[in-house]
This record gives sequence, structure tokens and C-alpha cells, in this order.
Amino acid sequence: MSLNNSSNIFLDSVPSNTNRFQVNVINENHESSAAANDNTDPPHYEETSFGDEAQKRLRISFRPGNQECYDNFLQSGETAKTDASFHAYDSHTNTYYLQTFGHNTMDAVPKIEYYRNTGSVSGPKANRPSLLEIHEQLAKNVAVAPSSADRVANGDGIPGDEQAENKEDDQAGVVKFGWVKGVLVRCMLNIWGVMLFIRLSWIVGEAGIGLGVIIIGLAVTVTGITGLSTSAIATNGYVRGGLGVLIILLSTMVTSITGLSTSAIATNGFVRGGGAYYLISRSLGPEFGGSIGLIFAFANAVAVAMYVVGFAETVVDLLKESDSMMVDPTNDIRIIGSITVVILLGISVAGMEWEAKAQVILLVILLIAIANFFIGTVIPSNNEKKSRGFFNYQASIFAENFGPRFTKGEGFFSVFAIFFPAATGILAGANISGDLEDPQDAIPRGTMLAIFITTVAYLGVAICVGACVVRDATGNVNDTIISGMNCNGSAACGLGYDFSRCRHEPCQYGLMNNFQVMSMVSGFGPLITAGIFSATLSSALASLVSAPKVFQALCKDNIYKVLQFFAKGYGKNNEPLRGYILTFLIAMAFILIAELNTIAPIISNFFLASYALINFSCFHASYAKSPGWRPAYGIYNMWVSLFGAVLCCAVMFVINWWAAVITYVIEFFLYIYVTYKKPEVNWGSSTQALSYVSALDNALELTTVEDHVKNFRPQCIVLTGGPMTRPALLDITHAFTKNSGLCICCEVFVGPRKLCVKEMNSGMVKKQAWLIKNKIKAFYAAVAADCFRDGVRSLLQASGLGRMKPNTLVIGYKKNWRKAPLTEIENYVGIIHDAFDFEIGVVIVRISQGFDISQVLQVQEELERLEQERLALEATIKDNECEEGSGGIRGLFKKASKLNITKTTPKNDGSINTIQSMHVGEFNQKLVEASTQFKKKQEKGTIDVWWLFDDGGLTLLIPYILTLRKKWKDCKLRIYVGGKINRIEEEKIAMASLLSKFRIKFADIHIIGDINIKPNKESWKVFEEMIEPYRLHESCKDLTTAEKLKRETPWKITDAELEAVKEKSYRQVRLNELLQEHSRAANLIVLSLPVARKGSISDLLYMAWLEILTKNLPPVLLVRGNHKNVLTFYS
Repeated sequence: MSLNNSSNIFLDSVPSNTNRFQVNVINENHESSAAANDNTDPPHYEETSFGDEAQKRLRISFRPGNQECYDNFLQSGETAKTDASFHAYDSHTNTYYLQTFGHNTMDAVPKIEYYRNTGSVSGPKANRPSLLEIHEQLAKNVAVAPSSADRVANGDGIPGDEQAENKEDDQAGVVKFGWVKGVLVRCMLNIWGVMLFIRLSWIVGEAGIGLGVIIIGLAVTVTGITGLSTSAIATNGYVRGGLGVLIILLSTMVTSITGLSTSAIATNGFVRGGGAYYLISRSLGPEFGGSIGLIFAFANAVAVAMYVVGFAETVVDLLKESDSMMVDPTNDIRIIGSITVVILLGISVAGMEWEAKAQVILLVILLIAIANFFIGTVIPSNNEKKSRGFFNYQASIFAENFGPRFTKGEGFFSVFAIFFPAATGILAGANISGDLEDPQDAIPRGTMLAIFITTVAYLGVAICVGACVVRDATGNVNDTIISGMNCNGSAACGLGYDFSRCRHEPCQYGLMNNFQVMSMVSGFGPLITAGIFSATLSSALASLVSAPKVFQALCKDNIYKVLQFFAKGYGKNNEPLRGYILTFLIAMAFILIAELNTIAPIISNFFLASYALINFSCFHASYAKSPGWRPAYGIYNMWVSLFGAVLCCAVMFVINWWAAVITYVIEFFLYIYVTYKKPEVNWGSSTQALSYVSALDNALELTTVEDHVKNFRPQCIVLTGGPMTRPALLDITHAFTKNSGLCICCEVFVGPRKLCVKEMNSGMVKKQAWLIKNKIKAFYAAVAADCFRDGVRSLLQASGLGRMKPNTLVIGYKKNWRKAPLTEIENYVGIIHDAFDFEIGVVIVRISQGFDISQVLQVQEELERLEQERLALEATIKDNECEEGSGGIRGLFKKASKLNITKTTPKNDGSINTIQSMHVGEFNQKLVEASTQFKKKQEKGTIDVWWLFDDGGLTLLIPYILTLRKKWKDCKLRIYVGGKINRIEEEKIAMASLLSKFRIKFADIHIIGDINIKPNKESWKVFEEMIEPYRLHESCKDLTTAEKLKRETPWKITDAELEAVKEKSYRQVRLNELLQEHSRAANLIVLSLPVARKGSISDLLYMAWLEILTKNLPPVLLVRGNHKNVLTFYS
């Protein structure tokens, strides 16, 4: 039935203005036909796939005049209920239909829900229809819940919607911040820290004001060139003045580059909690992220101590002025600092919302204090302030303070080390990335704006204080100029004050001596004190929040298993209370140092190490050229980021070389630890991307180089099936390919393609992981095919890449060929023919017990499952032993039902029932031992090489490679070759000469001169009995019967064929006799593989040759190269 001809369809016949992405809701209820006929202009219901409520319900638009129909459709804000279930694709039931692009379809339009991670806090993850669901025929009676209508329309029904909605309800109380409150405010408060009020004046006094005022605006934006020029000028001493501004600009340059790198990384995907650790670990991987995460968290914890000590210093100065000291200055700092950090801990533990409110209040106080300082610089100074060195803006003071005057052993970088922590607050917003509404937008915008504003403020304060206050002042109002005194160019002297005695004895005032200069200069001193309190406490509070957040993210990733205890969060905001306590203890330890100048350089090194890796992360991600690296923030340059990383490392050593060495030693140790532990994480790091690029470049470079015989190495396709099912076959192959050649474990899935592809894809990752876990350097590849031979043929032609293509096929000997179906034998022999057709060498491996241990693995898995269930039941019983009465029994059965161990559902599969009935003692112990024989170190013995036919040297090369391996090094090569009886010695000398030219060591050479004689009767009788069931015996029958038998059983061995190759058959039987005679005690036999000429040798006869040739022998490798040289004696 055509939908457009339906009498009850609610759809315009001319969809000229229809939205492309619409879903039309159609009611086929025949009872409503009358109502439909009465309405000549039915309403047009549509849903846009990109609507805001697309995950909640159908959004329905109506035209003017159709309000009544719209009201009928919506009932209490929900879609109208349907009769029975919602069949999206069944045209014969009473239901609604959903159309996308004008017709019924499961194909989904793009939606963000498809790209979310499982468990995403920003919304539920949706699963789009698989390619299989779209590609295969549509199943009938697909039931979909009415509440999921829009998801069905877009091709996706989410089974867990209610849980997702409940999860959103649970997170309704979570506090999330925007870019201003979450990043800008925090960064500004953290950057405007203790240094602004109580150290900046001292830095200006030591280093000078600076000549770089004109580049203030360029300091934030022009980072690379300005940073290079600034560092060159500052470190080479071309400019004697201006170091104060240069210090600020150098700090700003470092942080600006880091800010740009941070912005680029933060906009390259969704950012979760963890700040710098999250950015580095997701960019460079867990090794770098895990090592720097601990250091960065520790640096933030120490920063808490630095800011609190700054606050305590200010309080102690106030106590000095009022003569209210408790003990002495150092101990008073410790007491006040300890009390302060306890209060800050209380605010932090109260929750992020309270902490954010406190930050806003502190920012207001801080802004008022800064404004108060600038106002104070223009208020005329009084005599008391003049005696302390403040004279308002004076050109003479500016000129005098322009140049540096280092004292007490200070230098440029020692002063820089003191100031640099003032610029380390740039990551205060990024560190709470998990608490931001939109980290990708908030981090770059808030961070870069905060760097610009605070840089302008720092430069403004530095220039103003340097232009108003002299370096040294006595504080004595009577130290005025006596008439006739020579000022010697002193600015204070020119302004009427004599501070010359400060050259000979210490003074208490001036830029160099008074840390409270800003209070003196300001219009209202107590406001500066409030500003100091605000700056120090806000920075301490931000660091106290940042450290636990970063540490918690690190612990959640379980990189350091011993730290898993600190991963637990509490409350809706997942607060890291345990991390808060740890940070508190670290901060308390450093507060006891009570010396700000000692603490600051320690933090400088830790933060610089973190910044170096952030910059390197940005550079590395850009350099790797991964398509996944596409940051929305485009104002960055990979080379500028690299320069920033190098600059950070250089500055670390210049500031304090031994602290830098210790920092890198710690980081290197942590890196090695994480690398050794190999955490099971995959974050798509740039390290992986660069590894891929390097591998691709190397592979492409290989294609430009012609193959050379000296570089030949066996590159093997191994038909193991699942690699764990034939471990012995894989082990022997891996022995001669490890670290030297390509090894691909291949499996062919035969059967219906749909089922095969599903099974193949589901096991791909598991089987490759098994190879990695067992430290086998091999790849896993699988194909689905109609028959085994077709699959192998595909693998032989398509496997590999460029020059890294297989040149050798390794297969296990088909031990059960006499019982196997004829098609299996045809496929087995056929793949040998195919390999030779593709000029690929063949290695057939035979061991006495066979290779396939899949049945043993099934038994082990079943026993492990039963053991787990037994342990779970015992644990449940133990947990309920203390419970009394029926309640305890009910609890036991409730838990048992959850564990699914109260009843075992019988299975119909006979093989499974057989497995369940087996006991551990019934394992085929010999098979298990045989499967591991090549894993063990081989006993002292020989590898016997029967190099009967020259195949290019592969028969000789493989055993030689084996002797180079640690497990086979005690095995010597014995070489057996055919020769003439009357030329034994000559043949032996010739072979020894050839082997010496090949530089292959050997223990002995045997020339076999009696290969071509007939075997003894007993051996030949065994061969005849072996092939008897497969012989046609046409010579004993009349011609008509013989022809009929040939047509009916073309696979049988004819008398004519047997007679034609009788000499070859003799040779195989005779070779077995010789092998029994000479190589029965060898550790391994490597033997030339006989070649069956296509069309001349039947499959069964060829299998009989292989059987009789290798019967009752140690492990045998039947080898045949592609008859191209793989050995050379030329250099």
C-alpha cells in the first residue's frame, strides 16, 4: 500500500517546503478515517533531527489553524500513545511511521550522541545502526518503545534511556562554571599572587625598571620572536638596565607560549578533569602524563605553602608594627600559616560552589587594592612617606631605577626564580577542567585573557613603583639635605633627602629593603593589606583545589596502582577529599620552612618541567600530523611550542641546576616505571601517531630499494587458525622470524559470510592481544571465504605491505588426512600448489602429537569458569555466615541469584556437555607437553639438515637462523646431501667449501650415496598398505568398468600413475629409512620438501609421500624455497 494514497495520512501532498531532515508521523488507525476526511487541510507534523529535545520526545510543529489537531496529538506534554507496540517498519499494523528523507529508513543522520564515550557526563551515548543492520534485509516486526521515536527515526534505539535520564537527574546538582568564573577569575587571582604586593618592588629594586615598555602589548602575542630576542639580550648582558621588565616579560613569554599550547590541546577534543595531567597524558601518552602528573600535583601542593607563607609574612609585619609578636618572626609565620591552611582546607572541603563564591569576593577586593595603589601614586607624598623613599612620579627616580643593582649575591636568574611563580597560575582554570561547562571554549579564552590582563597589571605596577620610590631610604624625616652637600647624581638627594648612610649600613625602607612598599605608596594602606590577603589566599585556595583535582585524575587512570586509594570522590561534584588531606599535609610540611625565597625556586623547577611538557605535547601532536589533531584554537605554531619547551628546560638549569637535575631524575624514574608497568590504556596519543608516521615512512622508503639477497629474511604466513590453538606451530616459526622477519598468524573462517565476518571481527582484538601478552612478535590476520583454499589464496596474494610481504608459507602437517573428507585434502594440497604458483616458499611442520589444542583450551576455560563460580559461592556463604534466621538465608539466595550460580542451565551442545563431564586428569597431557616443546630451551644435540634439492638456500637458512637463538644455540648443524657413491670425499669437500663461503658453521657433513636404491620389502609393504584404500586398480577390470570408475572416483590413485612415479615413491620410502638410521636422535630435522607436479600426482598419493617420508621421526620441517637465491657469498 502506498503511503501517499492512504486515506488517513497526515501529510501534505506537495512537500515543496519540507525540511530535508524531517520525520513525518503517520497514523494508520482506520477508525480515524472519518475525522481525517472532515479535515480538508490536515496539519503537517514534522520533527527536526537537530532539535533541542531530540532525545526527549517528538517535536511537532503545526500550521496556523491546526492548534486543535496539535492538542490532540500532544497529551500532557508527551506524544500520543499508540495501540500495542511501536513497529517502525511493519506496514501491516496499527502504528506510527517515521520517515527520514521522505521514506522509511534505519539510516541515521549525524548526531553528537553517536560520538560520545560510554559513561559521558555530558549526555548519553547513542549507538548508530551497524553497517550490517543497514546492509542486510530489514527484519520484520522491529519493536521500538514509543518514547524512542525520534531515535528510531534517526536509526538508533537506545535501550538504556531511562538509566541515562536518571543519571542526568542525579547530576542535576553538579556545579559547573563558565569561562569567566571558572577560568578567567581563577587565573587572574592565581597570577596576581603574593609576588604582586610584597616582592615586585624588591624585584624592580634589584633588576631595574626596564627599557621594554614599548613591547608591553607585544609581550603576550608575539611570543616566539620576542622570547628569543629577550632571552638573548638578557643572558648575554648587552643591556645593563631594564632587567625588571625583562624578568616580567620573560616570565610572560614562557607562560604565554604555554598558554597557547594549552589552548591548542584543550580545543582538540572534549576535556575532562585533570588539567595539565589530562592534557599531557592524552597527548603524549601515560608515560609522560603519569610522570609529570605527580610532579605537577606536588608543585601545586607546594604552591599552597608559598602563598600561605606570603600571607603569614604580611600578618607578621602588622604584628611587628603593633608590637604584638607571639614568639619570633619565623615561628609566628609557621603558626599563622598553619592556622590559615586549615581554614582554607575547610572552605575547599565545603565544595566547589563555596570556593567559587570566595574567589569572586577575593577578586573584588584585589581589584580595589590594585586601583588603590595606582591612585596612591598620584596623591602628593608627605614628609613621612618621602623619608621612606616615596616621592611620586619623578624622572630622576625613573632614570636611577632603570638599571640593575644586584645585592647579596643575587643575579638575573636568581631574581627570575623568585618572580616566576607569580606567573604560574595560568593553569588554575585548566586544572578544574572537569568542573567547567565547556572546557574547550573556556580554557583558551579565559587563560589567554588572564595572561594579557595580569601582564599589563604587573608591568604597570613595576613601572609606577620604579618611577616613584628610590631603592634605599632611612625612614628618618630629619635626613634632609644640608646646604652645600654634593648629591653625586642621587635622585633622593636632588629631591632634598640624604640617604647616603644606607650605603654603609642596612636601611629598613626603599625598594630594596621594604617588602610593604605598595602599602606605603597606596592611597589607603589597609586596602593594600586587604589586597595582599586576597591575592595570597585566593592563590593558595586555587592551588589547594588544583592539586587534589589533578592528583585524583591521575589516580583514577590507575597508572600508579598504589595510589588508587586517592581516586575516590565524594558528593555530586566528586570532590577528592582524600586528595585534599594529602595536599594539606604537604603544604604544612613546606610551611614549616617559613622562608619564601627558599620555597619559590623549588616550585619554579616543577612548574617549568610541567610547562615544558605541555609545549612539547603541542609540538609533538602537530609534528605527528595525525588527522585527529585539529584544535579549534588556531593561534599557535608548532615551532613556537618547541621553542617554549626548550626555553623552559634551559631556564630550569639556569635557575637552579641541581634542582633541575633532581626534577628530571624523578621524572625519568617515573617514566621508566610507567613504561615498565604498561598501563592498559589507549588514549590515541601523538606518540602512537608519530610511531605510525615513522612506520609508514619507513615502509614507503623500503619500496624504493630493490631487494637484495643479503637482506633476505623469512617473512612467513603461518596458518595457525587462532594463534592460541596451535602454539607449537607458532613457536617454531617465531623462532626463525623473531627480530628478523615478518610473521603473520592467519585464520580462515569458512561458512556463511555474515556469521563468519561477525565471528572474525569479534575475535580480532582478542587474538592480537594474546600475541602481545605472550611476547610473540607477530601479527594476526583473518579472512572469511567460501572455502579454506580460497581464503589462503587471498592471504597469500594480499597480505603484507610494500616490501614487507610474505615469502614463505608455514603450515602444520595434516595428521588426520586418512580420515578427513576429500575436500579437505584437496584444499590442503591445493594451497601448496597455490603457494608455488605465487612463487612463495613452503614449510610443513610435523610433530608426533599434532598441533591443535583447541579442545584442551575449551576444557580449561570451562574448568576456570566452574572454579570462579565455586569461589563466588564460597564468598557469598562466608559473607552470610554471621546473619541469623530466615533473613540471612533469603539474603544468601538473593546474592546467589545475582551471581547466577543457584542453577546451571543445561546446554544442548553435545561438545559442551562432554567438556563439562571431563576431569582435569583426563587432559591429553602429551598433547599439552608437545604444544610447549618449542618454548623450552633445547637440550644439547643436533639439527639435521637434509638438503637434498637446491631450492635457493631456504632449507639451509632456516636452521642456521635457529642456531642463533638462545633456545637453540646448543644445537649444532649436521648437513646431509645426496651424492655419488664413488665421489663421496669430493662431494664432501665441495659442500664444505660452499658452506664456508656462506659463513655457516656446521658440525659435520654426510654425503648419502644410496638414496636411489630400492627400500626394503617391509618398508615398501607399509607404503602399499597405506595407499591401498585409495587405489583404483583399473588394470584388473575391463575397460568400460575402469573408465566408469575413473569418472566416478577421479581422486583415486590409478595404476598408471603409481607406475609412472614408482621411482619417486621408492625415494620417499628409502629416505624415511635413512632418516631413521641417521637422524632418529636429532632435536630437529629439516628436510627438502618433495614437489608434486600439478596434474600428474594425485592429492592422496602426495599425502602418502609426506606421511611415509616423516613417519616415526623427531619434529620435522619440510622446506621448499621458491628457487631464488636467499644465500650469497658475495660481500
